[in-house]
Amino acid sequence: MTLEKREARRPWLLLSPALTTIFFLLVVPVIFVVVYSFWLRTASGADQPGFYLTNWAEVLTDSFYRDILFHTLKISTITTVLCALLGYPAAYFIARSRRNKAMLLMCLMLPFWISYIIRTMSWINILGVSGALNSLLLASGIISEPLQLLYNEMTVILGLIHFLLPFMILNIYVSVEGIDETLEDAACSLGSTRWQSFLEVTLPLSLPGLAAGGLLCFVLGAGTYITPLILGGPTDAMFANLVFEAIITQLDWPLGSALSLVLVAVLGALILIYNRFFGMSQLMKGLS
Repeated sequence: MTLEKREARRPWLLLSPALTTIFFLLVVPVIFVVVYSFWLRTASGADQPGFYLTNWAEVLTDSFYRDILFHTLKISTITTVLCALLGYPAAYFIARSRRNKAMLLMCLMLPFWISYIIRTMSWINILGVSGALNSLLLASGIISEPLQLLYNEMTVILGLIHFLLPFMILNIYVSVEGIDETLEDAACSLGSTRWQSFLEVTLPLSLPGLAAGGLLCFVLGAGTYITPLILGGPTDAMFANLVFEAIITQLDWPLGSALSLVLVAVLGALILIYNRFFGMSQLMKGLS
């Protein structure tokens, strides 16, 4: 073997442990899910191997699944927009802070030290009938009986914002941090106000970070099932709840596999669109 061939093979040899791990832990399970989606659940409860389109026909033609998919996309869109509106000022403040920047970033990371399930369930103690908010309103005389604040669409959105907002702030922070502050000063020296310099300079340059945070929030929001399960009502189920119900409750692995692949396809298409316009490098910066 020539020296050139050995040099060409060296990167693949170095990457082989990682590639092998990815293949067995990611590619192989996805292949199993694809195969399962074409099996058939029999009346006896057993899975019949084969190539059947029954599950796919049900998922793609039944309006029940289509409506919940649209509902999931709507909830994810609302959550992402609200996270952007709330997260941008916080990210900008942290990025432009002269002091205590490390402490602010540490406070932003603190929620990740607590289980997502525990953080979600904490809203029950806040918004429940005997929760902190109702107790405060009753004690102050503002209301005469407890309000029903839980188990609705707004509560699900609130729980998702609580979960996803740090991801949005981190991605925008990384983008704003990389913008030279002297560009804003230069815009002001040319006659722009601070607000105009922000709109004309800072905001356009930070759009990649905003888009990365939006993509991350949208994908994580659309794929969650814990928040609507804990904080939502019977009509607030999201698409991931259907997957959970089919696989865990009904033990219908073929149908659950088809449902999960539909969700993966929709979110994968969104990622491809994002990659086409912004590239995945900005998203990696926010996650690193």
